[in-house]
Amino acid sequence: MGNLYEIRNLSKSYGARSVLQNLSFEIERGECFVIVGRSGCGKSVTLRQLNGLEKPDSGSVFFDTVDITPLSEPELGPIRQRVAMLFQSGALFDSMTVYENVAFPMREHTQMPETEIAELVKRKLAGVRLTGIEDKLPAALSGGMKKRVALARSLALDPEVVLFDEPTTGLDPMTSATIAGLIQKARADSNVTSVVVTHDLALVRKIADRIAFLENGRFRFLGTWDEAVNSRDSLLVNFLAGEEEDEYDS
Repeated sequence: MGNLYEIRNLSKSYGARSVLQNLSFEIERGECFVIVGRSGCGKSVTLRQLNGLEKPDSGSVFFDTVDITPLSEPELGPIRQRVAMLFQSGALFDSMTVYENVAFPMREHTQMPETEIAELVKRKLAGVRLTGIEDKLPAALSGGMKKRVALARSLALDPEVVLFDEPTTGLDPMTSATIAGLIQKARADSNVTSVVVTHDLALVRKIADRIAFLENGRFRFLGTWDEAVNSRDSLLVNFLAGEEEDEYDS
Protein backbone atom coordinates (compact mmCIF):
# COMPACT_ATOMS: atom_id res chain seq x y z
CA MET A 1 0.00 0.00 0.00
CA GLY A 2 2.98 2.28 0.46
CA ASN A 3 3.92 4.68 3.21
CA LEU A 4 1.68 7.59 4.10
CA TYR A 5 4.07 8.95 6.73
CA GLU A 6 7.84 8.97 6.74
CA ILE A 7 9.46 10.41 9.85
CA ARG A 8 13.16 11.13 9.72
CA ASN A 9 15.57 11.92 12.59
CA LEU A 10 12.93 13.59 14.72
CA SER A 11 14.23 15.25 17.89
CA LYS A 12 12.34 17.25 20.50
CA SER A 13 13.42 18.67 23.84
CA TYR A 14 11.78 20.80 26.50
CA GLY A 15 14.54 22.77 28.14
CA ALA A 16 17.16 20.29 29.29
CA ARG A 17 14.77 17.34 28.96
CA SER A 18 15.23 15.39 25.74
CA VAL A 19 12.00 13.61 24.77
CA LEU A 20 12.60 12.39 21.21
CA GLN A 21 16.07 11.53 19.91
CA ASN A 22 16.59 11.06 16.17
CA LEU A 23 13.37 9.08 15.90
CA SER A 24 12.75 7.57 12.45
CA PHE A 25 9.85 5.37 11.31
CA GLU A 26 7.18 4.92 8.62
CA ILE A 27 3.42 4.43 8.76
CA GLU A 28 1.72 2.59 5.92
CA ARG A 29 -1.54 3.66 4.33
CA GLY A 30 -4.49 1.97 5.97
CA GLU A 31 -2.62 0.46 8.90
CA CYS A 32 -3.28 0.83 12.62
CA PHE A 33 -0.02 1.95 14.17
CA VAL A 34 0.00 1.95 17.98
CA ILE A 35 2.56 3.74 20.16
CA VAL A 36 3.03 2.45 23.70
CA GLY A 37 5.47 3.22 26.48
CA ARG A 38 5.63 4.36 30.06
CA SER A 39 3.99 7.63 31.08
CA GLY A 40 5.96 10.72 30.18
CA CYS A 41 8.08 8.98 27.52
CA GLY A 42 6.88 11.21 24.67
CA LYS A 43 4.06 9.22 23.05
CA SER A 44 1.67 12.16 22.80
CA VAL A 45 4.54 14.43 21.76
CA THR A 46 5.21 12.07 18.87
CA LEU A 47 1.53 12.08 17.93
CA ARG A 48 1.36 15.87 17.85
CA GLN A 49 4.23 16.00 15.37
CA LEU A 50 2.07 14.15 12.83
CA ASN A 51 -0.34 17.03 12.24
CA GLY A 52 1.97 19.93 13.04
CA LEU A 53 0.49 20.75 16.45
CA GLU A 54 4.08 20.78 17.68
CA LYS A 55 7.27 21.43 15.76
CA PRO A 56 10.36 19.28 16.25
CA ASP A 57 13.71 20.79 17.12
CA SER A 58 15.13 18.93 14.14
CA GLY A 59 14.10 16.27 11.67
CA SER A 60 11.27 15.92 9.18
CA VAL A 61 7.70 14.61 9.07
CA PHE A 62 6.68 13.68 5.53
CA PHE A 63 2.94 13.25 5.02
CA ASP A 64 2.11 11.92 1.57
CA THR A 65 5.61 13.06 0.44
CA VAL A 66 5.17 16.63 1.80
CA ASP A 67 7.41 17.73 4.68
CA ILE A 68 4.96 19.39 7.08
CA THR A 69 7.54 20.58 9.62
CA PRO A 70 8.30 23.96 7.95
CA LEU A 71 4.68 24.74 7.10
CA SER A 72 2.89 27.75 8.61
CA GLU A 73 -0.49 27.45 10.33
CA PRO A 74 -2.38 28.52 7.16
CA GLU A 75 -0.34 26.05 5.09
CA LEU A 76 -1.18 23.27 7.57
CA GLY A 77 -4.92 23.86 7.10
CA PRO A 78 -5.37 21.52 4.12
CA ILE A 79 -3.25 18.87 5.84
CA ARG A 80 -5.42 18.98 8.96
CA GLN A 81 -8.52 18.38 6.88
CA ARG A 82 -6.91 15.09 5.88
CA VAL A 83 -5.53 14.29 9.35
CA ALA A 84 -8.10 14.35 12.16
CA MET A 85 -7.22 14.11 15.85
CA LEU A 86 -9.21 12.61 18.70
CA PHE A 87 -7.95 14.19 21.91
CA GLN A 88 -7.84 12.35 25.22
CA SER A 89 -10.59 14.56 26.67
CA GLY A 90 -12.67 14.39 23.49
CA ALA A 91 -12.41 18.21 23.32
CA LEU A 92 -16.08 18.72 22.57
CA PHE A 93 -17.43 22.28 22.68
CA ASP A 94 -19.39 22.34 25.94
CA SER A 95 -21.75 25.12 24.82
CA MET A 96 -22.69 23.32 21.61
CA THR A 97 -25.13 20.46 21.17
CA VAL A 98 -23.99 17.09 19.87
CA TYR A 99 -25.37 18.07 16.46
CA GLU A 100 -23.44 21.35 16.42
CA ASN A 101 -20.23 19.61 17.54
CA VAL A 102 -20.34 17.05 14.73
CA ALA A 103 -21.46 19.65 12.19
CA PHE A 104 -18.70 22.09 13.18
CA PRO A 105 -15.94 20.85 10.81
CA MET A 106 -18.40 20.66 7.94
CA ARG A 107 -19.52 24.24 8.50
CA GLU A 108 -15.96 25.42 9.06
CA HIS A 109 -14.29 23.79 6.07
CA THR A 110 -16.96 23.19 3.43
CA GLN A 111 -19.75 25.01 1.62
CA MET A 112 -22.12 22.12 2.23
CA PRO A 113 -25.79 23.14 2.54
CA GLU A 114 -27.40 22.58 5.92
CA THR A 115 -29.68 19.85 4.60
CA GLU A 116 -26.63 17.80 3.58
CA ILE A 117 -24.89 18.58 6.87
CA ALA A 118 -27.94 17.32 8.78
CA GLU A 119 -27.94 14.05 6.85
CA LEU A 120 -24.20 13.60 7.29
CA VAL A 121 -24.34 14.34 11.04
CA LYS A 122 -27.04 11.70 11.40
CA ARG A 123 -24.96 9.20 9.42
CA LYS A 124 -21.74 9.88 11.34
CA LEU A 125 -23.52 9.49 14.69
CA ALA A 126 -25.14 6.27 13.52
CA GLY A 127 -21.67 5.08 12.53
CA VAL A 128 -20.60 5.31 16.20
CA ARG A 129 -23.89 3.76 17.34
CA LEU A 130 -25.51 6.92 18.62
CA THR A 131 -28.98 8.07 17.62
CA GLY A 132 -31.47 10.52 19.05
CA ILE A 133 -28.96 12.57 21.04
CA GLU A 134 -28.37 15.40 18.58
CA ASP A 135 -29.94 18.03 20.88
CA LYS A 136 -28.05 17.01 24.02
CA LEU A 137 -25.15 19.00 25.43
CA PRO A 138 -21.88 17.20 26.24
CA ALA A 139 -22.51 17.62 29.98
CA ALA A 140 -25.50 15.28 29.64
CA LEU A 141 -23.40 12.48 28.13
CA SER A 142 -21.41 9.68 29.72
CA GLY A 143 -17.66 9.53 29.19
CA GLY A 144 -18.03 6.81 26.58
CA MET A 145 -20.70 8.73 24.69
CA LYS A 146 -18.50 11.83 24.64
CA LYS A 147 -15.66 9.80 23.12
CA ARG A 148 -18.02 8.42 20.48
CA VAL A 149 -19.35 11.88 19.60
CA ALA A 150 -15.75 13.11 19.35
CA LEU A 151 -14.96 10.18 17.05
CA ALA A 152 -17.98 11.03 14.88
CA ARG A 153 -16.77 14.62 14.66
CA SER A 154 -13.22 13.54 13.78
CA LEU A 155 -14.63 11.43 10.92
CA ALA A 156 -16.92 14.22 9.67
CA LEU A 157 -14.73 15.18 6.72
CA ASP A 158 -13.71 11.61 5.85
CA PRO A 159 -10.04 12.07 6.81
CA GLU A 160 -7.29 9.82 5.56
CA VAL A 161 -5.76 9.61 9.04
CA VAL A 162 -7.12 9.75 12.57
CA LEU A 163 -4.70 10.37 15.43
CA PHE A 164 -6.01 8.93 18.71
CA ASP A 165 -4.58 10.23 22.00
CA GLU A 166 -5.53 7.74 24.75
CA PRO A 167 -8.99 7.00 23.29
CA THR A 168 -10.09 4.70 26.13
CA THR A 169 -8.73 6.56 29.17
CA GLY A 170 -11.28 6.65 31.99
CA LEU A 171 -13.63 4.17 30.32
CA ASP A 172 -14.80 0.83 31.68
CA PRO A 173 -13.65 -2.33 29.85
CA MET A 174 -16.93 -2.81 27.96
CA THR A 175 -16.98 0.78 26.71
CA SER A 176 -13.29 0.51 25.83
CA ALA A 177 -14.09 -2.57 23.76
CA THR A 178 -16.80 -0.56 21.98
CA ILE A 179 -14.27 2.15 21.11
CA ALA A 180 -11.88 -0.51 19.82
CA GLY A 181 -14.64 -1.89 17.61
CA LEU A 182 -15.41 1.57 16.26
CA ILE A 183 -11.75 2.19 15.42
CA GLN A 184 -11.75 -1.09 13.50
CA LYS A 185 -15.04 -0.21 11.81
CA ALA A 186 -13.73 3.18 10.62
CA ARG A 187 -10.80 1.41 9.05
CA ALA A 188 -12.96 -1.25 7.42
CA ASP A 189 -15.41 1.34 6.06
CA SER A 190 -12.93 3.79 4.58
CA ASN A 191 -9.41 2.34 4.92
CA VAL A 192 -8.55 5.18 7.30
CA THR A 193 -5.03 5.12 8.72
CA SER A 194 -5.06 5.09 12.53
CA VAL A 195 -2.22 6.18 14.81
CA VAL A 196 -3.03 5.41 18.42
CA VAL A 197 -1.29 6.38 21.65
CA THR A 198 -2.53 4.27 24.54
CA HIS A 199 -1.79 2.47 27.82
CA ASP A 200 -4.73 0.13 27.22
CA LEU A 201 -3.10 -3.20 26.38
CA ALA A 202 -6.44 -4.88 25.62
CA LEU A 203 -6.99 -2.17 23.00
CA VAL A 204 -3.49 -2.67 21.61
CA ARG A 205 -3.99 -6.40 21.25
CA LYS A 206 -7.30 -5.92 19.47
CA ILE A 207 -6.48 -3.16 16.96
CA ALA A 208 -2.74 -2.93 16.31
CA ASP A 209 -1.13 -3.95 13.06
CA ARG A 210 2.19 -2.78 14.47
CA ILE A 211 3.26 -1.71 17.93
CA ALA A 212 6.01 0.82 18.60
CA PHE A 213 7.48 0.74 22.13
CA LEU A 214 8.91 4.18 22.89
CA GLU A 215 11.76 4.28 25.37
CA ASN A 216 14.44 6.96 25.88
CA GLY A 217 13.32 8.93 22.84
CA ARG A 218 13.44 6.07 20.36
CA PHE A 219 11.46 2.99 19.44
CA ARG A 220 12.97 0.14 21.41
CA PHE A 221 10.67 -2.25 19.56
CA LEU A 222 8.62 -2.02 16.36
CA GLY A 223 6.58 -5.00 15.22
CA THR A 224 3.39 -7.04 15.64
CA TRP A 225 1.71 -8.04 18.91
CA ASP A 226 2.88 -11.65 18.51
CA GLU A 227 6.44 -10.48 17.90
CA ALA A 228 6.21 -8.25 20.97
CA VAL A 229 4.96 -10.90 23.39
CA ASN A 230 7.55 -13.36 22.10
CA SER A 231 10.35 -10.81 22.35
CA ARG A 232 13.47 -11.53 24.41
CA ASP A 233 13.44 -7.91 25.58
CA SER A 234 12.53 -8.28 29.26
CA LEU A 235 11.55 -4.62 29.61
CA LEU A 236 9.04 -4.91 26.77
CA VAL A 237 7.68 -8.24 28.02
CA ASN A 238 7.25 -6.85 31.55
CA PHE A 239 5.55 -3.75 30.17
CA LEU A 240 3.06 -5.82 28.17
CA ALA A 241 2.42 -7.98 31.24
CA GLY A 242 1.65 -4.85 33.27
CA GLU A 243 4.69 -5.35 35.45
CA GLU A 244 6.21 -1.90 35.18
CA GLU A 245 9.32 -1.19 37.16
CA ASP A 246 9.27 1.00 40.27
CA GLU A 247 11.12 3.85 38.59
CA TYR A 248 8.46 4.24 35.90
CA ASP A 249 6.59 7.51 36.11
CA SER A 250 2.91 7.30 36.98
